[in-house]
Amino acid sequence: MNDDDIRRGDKPDPKMDPRDFPRPEEILQLMDRSMSFIKELMEENEKLRYRMVQLQEENRSLFAATGRGGRAEVLKRQITELELEKNRLLSEYQGVEENNKTYAARYVEIEEENNNLTNLYVCSFQLHSTLDFDEVIQIIMEIVINLIGAEDFGIMLLDEKTYTLKTVAMEGMSKEEVGDVRVGEGIIGKTFKSGENYFDPSIETALINQKRPPGNPLVCIPLKIKESVIGVIVLYKLLPQKTQFAHVDYELFTLLAGHAATAIFSTKLYSDARRKLETIEGFMEMLKSTK
Repeated sequence: MNDDDIRRGDKPDPKMDPRDFPRPEEILQLMDRSMSFIKELMEENEKLRYRMVQLQEENRSLFAATGRGGRAEVLKRQITELELEKNRLLSEYQGVEENNKTYAARYVEIEEENNNLTNLYVCSFQLHSTLDFDEVIQIIMEIVINLIGAEDFGIMLLDEKTYTLKTVAMEGMSKEEVGDVRVGEGIIGKTFKSGENYFDPSIETALINQKRPPGNPLVCIPLKIKESVIGVIVLYKLLPQKTQFAHVDYELFTLLAGHAATAIFSTKLYSDARRKLETIEGFMEMLKSTK
């Protein structure tokens, strides 16, 4: 109710509750906040006035030092300095951008290598989880297809009696097409004898997705246990989607050859031992039956 209402003779509303009016402490708090806000505004205004005085002094000093027309020269010099600074920052930015691209590409390569090594670990576990020769050979073939991306390839093992390499498994080609290879003859025989990995000299530019003759493999990897070579993996052609050899492929070949050689050698030892045991058991049964 205002003064006009009182002059008109209006009476206060009896329904109004005195508790609806602000309490004295609330009014004091409101006044304190208002005073604080006013104080902050005054301090900020004082700062702005001080800065304005500084700028005015700088302008007067500038004009006093340069005279008429001197300000334009100072501004030109400042613009030139800013241009140089901008070019330097742009150069640094481009360098950082190039580094980011390099790091991103390297990250992708490392991620791929980690995936391949993880897959190789899983495959090596499968290789050493069985002592069945045929099963081990099949696992090796699947690894070469899935990890290397080979389409035409095979596994050749040494026949110690004839000293020749005989094809025990072949994918994309027939065993008869490859035939036997004498140790020391041709690319395959020489690779077995030297114990060194063979990659076609033009592998980076060669058509790795085209069919090759049996005596001219694209890759030949010895199956080695320390210094003893028991066979080779020969690769003639890669899958269509595999357009080039990556750095990790060379490492995978070497790691695979070591695990495959150990697994094959273990199965052969196990097969020989089992065959001898069966022979001894048969001989013992024969002795028992003659008594």
